[in-house]
This record gives sequence, structure tokens and C-alpha cells, in this order.
Amino acid sequence: MQVKVVELVGESPNNWRDAVQQVVTDASRSIPNISGVEVYNLTANVTNGRLHEYKANVKIAYADDGGNNAL
Repeated sequence: MQVKVVELVGESPNNWRDAVQQVVTDASRSIPNISGVEVYNLTANVTNGRLHEYKANVKIAYADDGGNNAL
């Protein structure tokens, strides 16, 4: 068994936690056996002095049994 890592970006209009959850939820549709996530960058757009469109760069680790060709 191998552990593989993919880098993805999650987005949310609400907050960074939702951005991370969104990317994990989306990734879990095509990647089985997700075992962990590393958040390594948080950004957001600003308009009129207000944060919006939160973004989270993450690394998702998953166990690969040799037959998984996800992403």
C-alpha cells in the first residue's frame, strides 16, 4: 500500500473552514481512503474592506491500493 498526496484548492463564500471542508467533500467523491489533510495556505478576496471568497490550498493524503487512478 502506498500513501499518495494531491494538492487542491477549496473555495467558500463563508469562511476558510468551509473552504477546506468543500475540497475534502469534493475529493472524497473520486478518492477513496482519504486519511488526512494539510492546510498550507489561506487567502481571501477583499472588496470594500470586507473579506469574501475564502480560499484554502490543501494537500490531501490517501491510501492507494494500486488500483486507484483518482485525479
